Amino acid sequence: MTRKAFVVGHPIAHSRSPLIHNHWIAHYGLDGSYEKLDVAPDDLAAFLAHFHEDGFVGGNVTIPHKEAAFAGVARTTKRAQRLGAVNTLWREGGILWGDNTDITGYLDNLDARCGPDWAARAGSALVLGAGGAARAVVAGLIERGLSPIFLVNRTRGRAEALTDMFAGYGKSDSALGVHGFDAIPEILPRVGLIVNTTALGMKGQPPLPLDLTHCRDDAIVSDIVYVPLETPFLAMARARGLACVDGLGMLLHQAVPGFERWFGVRPAVTPALRALVEADILAGKG
Repeated sequence: MTRKAFVVGHPIAHSRSPLIHNHWIAHYGLDGSYEKLDVAPDDLAAFLAHFHEDGFVGGNVTIPHKEAAFAGVARTTKRAQRLGAVNTLWREGGILWGDNTDITGYLDNLDARCGPDWAARAGSALVLGAGGAARAVVAGLIERGLSPIFLVNRTRGRAEALTDMFAGYGKSDSALGVHGFDAIPEILPRVGLIVNTTALGMKGQPPLPLDLTHCRDDAIVSDIVYVPLETPFLAMARARGLACVDGLGMLLHQAVPGFERWFGVRPAVTPALRALVEADILAGKG
């Protein structure tokens, strides 16, 4: 019997999740399918209640539905509870479950690109932005014990709300503090990881206004944006001789747990898969 999965969002034409999952389905010779579904916000609750009637075993949730999906499932994992957002759905014992794999995706990408000891080498971090992506990044950095974590956002109140969300999170004693953009020159020489979680640098958006001249020579620069593959921020970091981690790896690695849950095989993020998605991005599709 064909096992069917999906990604749901609004709009959804840009999603590359079908490219990733259908590559794995073909690679592992599975009887399965993965498709993208455009569901408007007003229709999401009905979709969550009835998707299994159309033969779907589960799927992914993308913008703007992650927080609504969190409210619409019956059970969630601890990570999803912490983030207040769901990006992976499945039914178990007739109950709709939700998980958030963005934390795993971000950390596994850094492990793959920088080695498993990157957190110990970095020590501390500067995170730019305080939206949904920043929640996942900050949660992951706290789990790995980075401290202090400097959070900078245009709207200070939103950044402070994020720090409140992580009060007492995990077993780490990581210090998480909010700072203004004017503090960045003082912060940069002190941190080993610099993360952009904003949309700045994305195709159609202005570049991130940040000067990396005085950051540590061994700093890792990470950008969650993956269109373009190399943002102006990463190009600046590469010119400075810094280790760079683009956002595509996070997209690929966050897909792994869901695929394993729906299709029973834990897939590998391979150079062939990355090349496939890179080619699609460079071709300007979606």
